[in-house]
Amino acid sequence: MNIFAKTGGNMTNRRDFLTGSAGLAGILFCGCGLPRAAHAAAAAPHRLPVTVAGKHVKTIDVHSHCLFHEANALMGDEAAKLTPPINGAQQAFMTVEDRARAMDAMAVDMEILSVNPFWYGKERDLAAKIVSINNDKLAALVASKPDRFGAFASLTLQDPALAVTELETAMKKQGLGGAAIGDQVAGSEFSDPKFDPVWAKAEELGAVLFIHPEGVPELNKRWAGNGWLLNTIGNPLATTIALNHLIFQGTLDKFPNLKVLAAHGGGYLASYAPRDDHACFVAPSACDPNIKLKKQPTEYLNQLHFDALVFTPEALRHLVAQVGASQIMLGSDCPYPWELHPVDAIMATDSLSDAQKHAILGGNAAKLFGLKGVG
Repeated sequence: MNIFAKTGGNMTNRRDFLTGSAGLAGILFCGCGLPRAAHAAAAAPHRLPVTVAGKHVKTIDVHSHCLFHEANALMGDEAAKLTPPINGAQQAFMTVEDRARAMDAMAVDMEILSVNPFWYGKERDLAAKIVSINNDKLAALVASKPDRFGAFASLTLQDPALAVTELETAMKKQGLGGAAIGDQVAGSEFSDPKFDPVWAKAEELGAVLFIHPEGVPELNKRWAGNGWLLNTIGNPLATTIALNHLIFQGTLDKFPNLKVLAAHGGGYLASYAPRDDHACFVAPSACDPNIKLKKQPTEYLNQLHFDALVFTPEALRHLVAQVGASQIMLGSDCPYPWELHPVDAIMATDSLSDAQKHAILGGNAAKLFGLKGVG
């Protein structure tokens, strides 16, 4: 299947995608790197189909990325900066068939694709064009291979009213499962009331909101030096800040049925969550007396969802202890080689029961996204 030709025009409903292949043209993905990372298991990795205690499980990776050349091109000279300095990323654009082969090698049946938002700082009309391209192409892919791909919509969150419309179109007409969002929008926290209409619509539609961090630019000077600290520390920290704002500002009380999925195990929140329960007791002057939370801060972790991209069995054991196995899902960060064998990492966690492994590998995601016949 050759998908390198460019296309024009927007598709407006899922039937259009199912009856034609034009929307697939121009879809390009950063490829999942196949060289084994140093931390990968030495034994032969799991292959499809994956079974737990003799029972087949459809493995669903909720944290995997893609990019589209047509959308990137709208960024002009900045487009080159959108591919991060990751081993092999510049050379790893591939066809849908290549991505499917890489998924097979990772023992992943299905990916829920997302595009990390690079348009929040752009003027509204340019951002809307980028979002339209992303969503049209994601919808085309999902419609053509629904057994292998789902997707999070992109949103023009700098215009919340437009984002509401985009989310409704994505869910009702394009067959997408929710939206991928950053950790803030050009300096505005998601707890800002101006975003409430977006969260209200997401709650109404049952849309999953995937929080993927974009770093903490205020600390750019401190990220200098060895270790790629911009990502190593900055990304988990950004997610931690975003989630804490949603908790402490009462946003999760306003929208108790909001489906929030946090990347990278939710950052550092689960590692030191009990400190949150003490903050306003120790320093009441640093807290707003007008915000009266309905629960202890740590209790909100049990209504959030997290990927399992925490690398070691001990880290996953701790995450499960903090938030519950029912809230955790398989995540690889594909195409970036953080975890080349994500299924193996979960299977190697002896503290998990077979039922918990089955749930994390695919059952939880199937339930969250309402995937019928899966789980």
